[in-house]
Amino acid sequence: MQVKPEIILKDVENTPLIDKAISKGLQKLEQVCDYIISTRIAVERVQGRRQTGNPYRMRIDIRVPDRPDVVVKRSSKASKKELAGPDEPESQLVLEGEVEPERDRPIGRVPVPRRKIPEEPLPALIRRTFDSARRELEKVVDKQRGEVKAPAQPAEAVVEKIFREQEYGFLRALDGEQVYFHKNSVLHKHWDRLTPGTVVRYTPEMGEKGLQASTVEPVDKPGVAEQHDGLHDMPAVS
Repeated sequence: MQVKPEIILKDVENTPLIDKAISKGLQKLEQVCDYIISTRIAVERVQGRRQTGNPYRMRIDIRVPDRPDVVVKRSSKASKKELAGPDEPESQLVLEGEVEPERDRPIGRVPVPRRKIPEEPLPALIRRTFDSARRELEKVVDKQRGEVKAPAQPAEAVVEKIFREQEYGFLRALDGEQVYFHKNSVLHKHWDRLTPGTVVRYTPEMGEKGLQASTVEPVDKPGVAEQHDGLHDMPAVS
């Protein structure tokens, strides 16, 4: 993940159990896609007297290159339903010669007190929300694999965006495709030379994690720019 995940807890205590559940969820997301730009996690306790159920809400926003954000929202399961205990038949024995007393209710089953279903624990909601986010992220990665075909040979592109502090950037290929690249993929320590608009030669790599540049190198190597300018100074041939 290129940017540190943003975690917002509103009226929720950050216990070791909660922190562990979030950390595991983030690890599962990175196993699906290792080029996630950023992730935002928000967990809040719902306030209000009328909120007898659904005490927690959670939202996950995931940014990936050249795709709409993956957004997943879930609420903890309500405890409005009640679970009845086992029904017990009422005794229907009447002694001989005895008149059966009138009943206010039909003979049959004795009502048993009902018990509430426990509310869904917050760690369970966190795991469930991350599982949903992982499935949605898998769909995005699968779609990218199906749409993008990496050229067999190195291609040229233009640096579109570059983030110095985060040490990554994006190229814009000739066919309009956006390609992610990391500082470590820039050859010969040319990272500091790259700026938006720089023409580069890159090697696309399509693997399990999608399309990215495995190697990036400026086309205008030292001396090439001077030679290019010198061609303009030569007299035109009539």
